Amino acid sequence: MKYIRIDKQAWDSGMDRAGKSYQLFGPVKSREHHVFQRLEDGQLPDMGAINTVLSPKSVLFPQTEKILETTLDESQPDHHIMKRAGADYSPRAVIGIAPCDARAVELLNLNFDTDEYKDPYWCDAYAATTFVGLAVTVPSIYDFTVSAGSGPFAEEGLDILLADCKDSYLAKVLTDKGRAFADAAGFENEEDSKKAEDIFKTMKEEAEAGITSAIETDQLREKNLLDLHQAPFWEDIAFSCINCGTCTFVCPTCWCFDIQDETKGTNSIRIRNWDTCMSPLFTLHGSGHNPRSESTQRVRQRFMHKLKYFVDKYDQGTMCVGCGRCVEHCPVNIDIRRVCNTMNAYEPEKP
Repeated sequence: MKYIRIDKQAWDSGMDRAGKSYQLFGPVKSREHHVFQRLEDGQLPDMGAINTVLSPKSVLFPQTEKILETTLDESQPDHHIMKRAGADYSPRAVIGIAPCDARAVELLNLNFDTDEYKDPYWCDAYAATTFVGLAVTVPSIYDFTVSAGSGPFAEEGLDILLADCKDSYLAKVLTDKGRAFADAAGFENEEDSKKAEDIFKTMKEEAEAGITSAIETDQLREKNLLDLHQAPFWEDIAFSCINCGTCTFVCPTCWCFDIQDETKGTNSIRIRNWDTCMSPLFTLHGSGHNPRSESTQRVRQRFMHKLKYFVDKYDQGTMCVGCGRCVEHCPVNIDIRRVCNTMNAYEPEKP
C-alpha cells in the first residue's frame, strides 16, 4: 500500500492521460442533479458532487442491457440461435465513487458472482473496472453509512481512495488495479506513509462525527423470520406507499431485473432491464395469480429482503449501505431507518 499526493492542478492532465487507457465514468451535472455516466474526451468528473441520484452500479449492471441476439433470416448461418451480444469490456475506471457505493458493488457481487452461477455480463464488467473512490468529508443529513457497515472513508471494494485536501487529493492506493491506474494517469508523487495515515485518520474521525443518524441491526439475525413477517406494523409502514418504485431504482444494492425479447424485421435481441418489486406486475403469474397483489405485501417484501432474508442467507450485514437515497427521494417519506429500527426492536406478543 502506498500514498500519493495529487496536486489539483495536475488532476485534469492526469484524467486526460488515464482516458487513453481506460473508459472513464464519473459524476456529471444533469439539470439539477448529478449522475454517473461515461465521460467524453476532455470531460472531467465533477468531484464536488454531493450525491448522485442513481449509484454507479449501472456501469456494471446497466438499466437496459442487450444480452443475446440472433437473426431470423433463414439464409444466414446459425439463424434462430441466440448468441451472446457483443460488448466493450476494455479497461474502465469509475472516478469519484462514494465508499458506500463501492461496498454496494461488493454486495451485488454476492448475487451475480457465486459458486453456483456466474453472470458473464456482470463478471466481465467487474473484472474490467477499477474503482477510484472519493471519501465523504461532509456527510449529508441522510447519511447513516457507519451503522450500516460502511462509512465515509470505508475501503471495501475500492482500488484507490481519494481524500480531498483542498489544494490536492491524497490517494491511498489499495490494490494492483489501483497502482495500474495511478501509473496510467501519471500520478507518481508519493507521500510519507505515516504522515498520510495520520491525515486519513483525522479526516475519517471528523467525517464520522458529522453523521447524525443510525440504524440498529444487532438483533435482526436472531429474530424469528415468521414473527417479523407476521408483525402488525407492516400495514402502518405501507399505508402511504404509492408503489412508484423510486426506492428500488435509486438503491445501489437492488438487483432485480426483467428479461424481454424484441424483434424488428429479421433481427431479434434479448434484453434485461431493471425491475422493481414494488410493482404489482413484478410477481404476476401467467395464470393471473399474484402472490403479492397488495401494496402491504410488496412493501414488506422489500424490507424483509434487505433487512432479514439477506442477513440470514449471507451473514454479511444488511443489504443496505446507508447512502440515504431512498429516504431523500421517497415522495411519501417512508424511511428505511425507522423500519429497520422497528424490525430490530420487535418482540411478538406472548400468547
